[in-house]
Amino acid sequence: MARYTGPKVRISRRFNEPVLGDNKALQKKNYAPGMHGKGKKRKQSEYAIQLAEKQKAKYIYGVLERQFAHTFDKATRKKGVTGEVLLQMLESRLDNTVYRLGIATTRRGARQLVGHKHILVNGEVVNIPSFALKPGDTVEVREKSKSLETITNSLSTQSAKKYNWLEWDSHDMVGKLMNLPSRQDIPENINEQLIVELYSK
Repeated sequence: MARYTGPKVRISRRFNEPVLGDNKALQKKNYAPGMHGKGKKRKQSEYAIQLAEKQKAKYIYGVLERQFAHTFDKATRKKGVTGEVLLQMLESRLDNTVYRLGIATTRRGARQLVGHKHILVNGEVVNIPSFALKPGDTVEVREKSKSLETITNSLSTQSAKKYNWLEWDSHDMVGKLMNLPSRQDIPENINEQLIVELYSK
């Protein structure tokens, strides 16, 4: 299962925002990594800005280059605004939905839970993090996994974030994808139009 396994803080410092989750080191060193990180920033080219936006989206959703390009290609074939469709496809991945539901505190943790077969989709075990959910699909914690400390801790410590495209039953640990989110409902700081422009070259 391919994923980014490098240093998280370095990536967050590159974009000057908590791309891979909150980290105190980002507050202490709010400048780019490397020996020239504190130096005067050079003006970036249009291509560099577009590339950086794509890289940021990849890191946020934990998707590597080949898979991201494949997702973009599928987004271009669907009806709607390509950038918004791309984000909807990334949001409806199983690992991301497990994270959004609060079953895991991070997308990395959600990916691990899925890979270790702790999650059911429509009553069946699915261990593919990139599995694409459709409106109406249910996501639940497997019965024998409901007492797992990592899951119970996550559900108890997660602030009650509500996403209007998801429904969550905390008693049965069952969630449901009600519909695909509109762009304005997706909280990630991504300029998807820059990604579309990059791939259009």
